[in-house]
Amino acid sequence: MAAYLANSRILVALDIIIFGFDGESLKLLLIKRNFEPQLGKWSLMGGFMNEDENLNEAAERILYTLTGLHNNYLEQLHTFGDIDRDPVERTISVVYYSLVNIADQDINAIESHNASWIDLHNKPKLIFDHDQMVEVALQRLRYKAALHPVGFELLPEKFTLPQLQKLYEAIYDVKLDRRNFSRKIMSTELLIATGEKDSGSVTKKAQLFTLDAEKYQKYLVGYYSFFPELTEMTSHSSKNLTFISI
Repeated sequence: MAAYLANSRILVALDIIIFGFDGESLKLLLIKRNFEPQLGKWSLMGGFMNEDENLNEAAERILYTLTGLHNNYLEQLHTFGDIDRDPVERTISVVYYSLVNIADQDINAIESHNASWIDLHNKPKLIFDHDQMVEVALQRLRYKAALHPVGFELLPEKFTLPQLQKLYEAIYDVKLDRRNFSRKIMSTELLIATGEKDSGSVTKKAQLFTLDAEKYQKYLVGYYSFFPELTEMTSHSSKNLTFISI
């Protein structure tokens, strides 16, 4: 047994699904590979774990290398270990997903890695089992966003209610009723009115809000259900559902 283990090598890789939101649609940060294998094909951002770091440290390093961002929402998702998932060498991939504010990214870092933000609806075919990874991550995001207000991680520091609604419509791929959505959001008492207006809106009347950080943390760790109605939407693909308030 010892001799067999000494002559066997199984690599531990990390792949990260990075979600962003541009104000209209949910996006993925993807790499167009300029190296083999699968030269010229699209893939997730990934890398191998170093001997002197744990999994979370490795994931944070890979995310920072690509985006220049620290302390973003980063969660371990799943482990993919099919024997033939990597044609070069036996590799187990520990997958994370991250939620980032696109406006905070390091453009130079992204360009240096030949990366691009791609609309989720226009996602090209990815290498290996990366398409499966994205699907698992999207389902986790939808489930998590119904239980906890993690979607706010995708927004700028100040935002409007219409922007917030568009975000949740993008995550769930549904149309939400404006009045019911606003009433539900305001009932959470998570938003703080800044007294400012959105100068970039068409009417210039949309009020800007910011997040109550203390209440946000309580929602993240507490036994709340942020949007229980949306939990049901994770298993449906209908695109014209109406938001139901409680």
